[in-house]
Amino acid sequence: MVKIYTKTGDHGQTRIIGKKIVDKNDPRVNAYGTVDELNSWIGFIISGLNDKTNVLYDELTEIQQLLFDAGTDLATLKGDTRHEYIFNNDGTATGWLEKKIDDYTAVAPQVQKFILPGGTQTASALHYARTVTRRAEREIVALQSLDDINPDVLIFINRLSDYFFAAARYANVLEKKEDILYRNSRPVFK
Repeated sequence: MVKIYTKTGDHGQTRIIGKKIVDKNDPRVNAYGTVDELNSWIGFIISGLNDKTNVLYDELTEIQQLLFDAGTDLATLKGDTRHEYIFNNDGTATGWLEKKIDDYTAVAPQVQKFILPGGTQTASALHYARTVTRRAEREIVALQSLDDINPDVLIFINRLSDYFFAAARYANVLEKKEDILYRNSRPVFK
């Protein structure tokens, strides 16, 4: 039986791909850790899909697969001669997301204002996924300023946050729930 604990973490460190040991607050660990958090959150979203929103199941599962590849690349040093990047965007994954964004935007009512995150439970969870994706993007940019990364990962993550916004609005459409528009800070206290 393979043990899942290494005790390296007992000293605040972890081993990345290629066996290099880094601190657990290393920018590389922050980047792939946030991608892992996002992947787990998508699993939570999938577990709550219902008859109306289950049309999102296959694409959310595919996004999880892509995020696992992206996280693997973020945990891999560019100069590692034994491990190559596995996330190859070549426009395919990003193009797929862009088509989904366009499709969902065409179905949702047009708005000229910001909308508040929320609506149905699925839409709310997708909005939260958008914010975690944005945090992952910031972590990846911070890592990129210190070390080389697979640039395809950053492009995909950037587009993914737009996807989650569009998918959240689409989930509200599927469940016939209107988005709540931001009212520009005019309080309506009763």
